[in-house]
Amino acid sequence: MTREAFVSELDRQVKLVRTEYGFNQEVMARVLGISKKTLVEIEKGRSSLGWTGAVALCAIFAESQVLSGLLGGEAGELVRALAFQNLRPAYPRTLGGKVWWRFVESVGPYVIQQNILSQHYRALDPEDGRVCSSFDLEEIRRQLRELEGTP
Repeated sequence: MTREAFVSELDRQVKLVRTEYGFNQEVMARVLGISKKTLVEIEKGRSSLGWTGAVALCAIFAESQVLSGLLGGEAGELVRALAFQNLRPAYPRTLGGKVWWRFVESVGPYVIQQNILSQHYRALDPEDGRVCSSFDLEEIRRQLRELEGTP
């Protein structure tokens, strides 16, 4: 998934999230920090949340079942994978991927998992700390080989 595809998908889901929370357009627009007119245009497919708006939607509505079902669990995980693509930040420890993740393979002491809905990958260390995330499995493998000091 690309940032553009992510934003496009969230543009299509704004109305469902708004309905899930029982908000009218005026309230939803205020919550998102946009005008009602802009929200109406987004819901009609004539405008877009953009990257920042899509991230805000995920952060504000982190408990949304609509977003959880669409993105494969916590939306923040996918947002971080897109935001940090080709970067290596110091991630906090995870819960080990018991619900939305499938085992792909082990690389030395690391485990590679794939999100069952969004299809992005992540690598975890033996303590379930996130080492890296990407939509490119080969990029994950490359980073793990680099950490292990092998070509």
